Amino acid sequence: MVVATGTSQRHVASVADRVVKDLEKAGHRGLRIEGMRQADWVLIDAGDVIVHVFRPETREFYNLEKMWTSGGTRHQ
Repeated sequence: MVVATGTSQRHVASVADRVVKDLEKAGHRGLRIEGMRQADWVLIDAGDVIVHVFRPETREFYNLEKMWTSGGTRHQ
C-alpha cells in the first residue's frame, strides 16, 4: 500500500494520473480507479499494490496510518 498527499485537488488528480500512466507503461492492465473526478482521495487498485492519493484534510480525516500503529484500534 502506498499513501501520498497532494497539495490541492488538481495536484491529487495530477499525481494519480501520472501513477496510472506509469503503471500502464509498466504493463499493468485492468487498473481500478476511484475518486478521480472529485480528487479529494483517489484510490488506484493495481492488484498487488493499492495507491491512495489524498488532499491533506482528507488524509488527516481518514488517517489510514492508524491501522499500523499500536494505538490505532482497541481490541476487547
